[in-house]
Amino acid sequence: MPPDPVNAWALPVFRRYQASRSLVVLALQVQGVAVGWQVYSLTGRAIDLGWVGLAQFLPTMVLWPLVGSVVDRFDRRNILAACWAAIGLGAVGLAAFDYAGSRDIWLLYGVLFMGGLARAFSSPTAQAMLPQLVPAATFPNAVTWSSSVFQVGSIAGPALGGLLFAALGAAWKVHAVAAAMALLGALAVCTVPSPGRVSNGPPGSAFDGLRFVLSRPVMLAAISLDLVAVLFGGVVALLPIYARDVLGGGPDLLGWLRAGPAVGATLSALWLGRFPIEGRAGPKMLWSVVIFGVATMAFGASTHVGLSFFALLVLGAADEVSVVIRHCIVQLNTPNEMRGRVSAVNWLFVSVSNELGQFESGLAAAWLGLVPAAVSGGALALVAAGIVAVAVPALRRFDRLG
Repeated sequence: MPPDPVNAWALPVFRRYQASRSLVVLALQVQGVAVGWQVYSLTGRAIDLGWVGLAQFLPTMVLWPLVGSVVDRFDRRNILAACWAAIGLGAVGLAAFDYAGSRDIWLLYGVLFMGGLARAFSSPTAQAMLPQLVPAATFPNAVTWSSSVFQVGSIAGPALGGLLFAALGAAWKVHAVAAAMALLGALAVCTVPSPGRVSNGPPGSAFDGLRFVLSRPVMLAAISLDLVAVLFGGVVALLPIYARDVLGGGPDLLGWLRAGPAVGATLSALWLGRFPIEGRAGPKMLWSVVIFGVATMAFGASTHVGLSFFALLVLGAADEVSVVIRHCIVQLNTPNEMRGRVSAVNWLFVSVSNELGQFESGLAAAWLGLVPAAVSGGALALVAAGIVAVAVPALRRFDRLG
């Protein structure tokens, strides 16, 4: 019987790619738990958690025009292997910082900045490489399962990070585990057949990707909506404070709270893998942002562990619907020779929402207080969905992804 042309898991190259990628996802999630607890234990200030996100965002903000051109010019597999190895070496640097007993928080931010340099290249490369590994008919399914792999890693990684921290008792030991996983991922991706160089001709303009996105209202609306919702509605940076000061837990509880959105996203991705989005994709994306905002507000106001975890689960499930739709809109409507530059623009928006969003969360918590910052962020996500629904009717009417 021939392999199912729609099921990405039927393709050996997809399985190898996801196996290597899952190691790096786990490494970054384990590292995230260790860094969050480490920083808050050193300073006890919400704003310092915000600086973690800013340190990781700055490389993307500065380098995104160069990133797109590099990804469209060179072998994407080799770029990934180099970036994932650099992420592993960054984790070694974080381990050395803690092992030495340093309390120089700005040195730690410097190490995170160096890791951010690798992530600035690795994420757009991974996004642009996936369509080269699977047929076009398989791509929506590949995006859904690829997102599932990420979310499973985002469940196991924080939980593993919290358990490792509680069992090993030192951040440097947790970082060492993360470094080993990232370096193994870099080696494993070298077993994936190379898709080769995208173009042998002269490189295009670094800003071609930005012009491409700006010329397509639905694509621009989709990535802008995700940016605004997560920028203001994201609560990941505040989880160490909620875990310790609101819910009375330790690093293990922080790990489970960080895993909460990924649990919901994984359940959502499994559902979408079995029952894909076949119509009304635009309205479904808008409603997913509304649900994300409401769940964020519920988490912000909660003082009960069970309710807090459930709210994180719901917001993760809603965000997954938005992520799958956005990725399909971006990649299926972009020529292969442009995917690096367009993915760099998309990653810039994602980084603004995630890493810069962490800085915004820390700043808002320092200015407004913890609960008002989280609740108002969820409310702003609702406002963003309403504005986009009115301002971009093309997204409201957008139907099929394929």
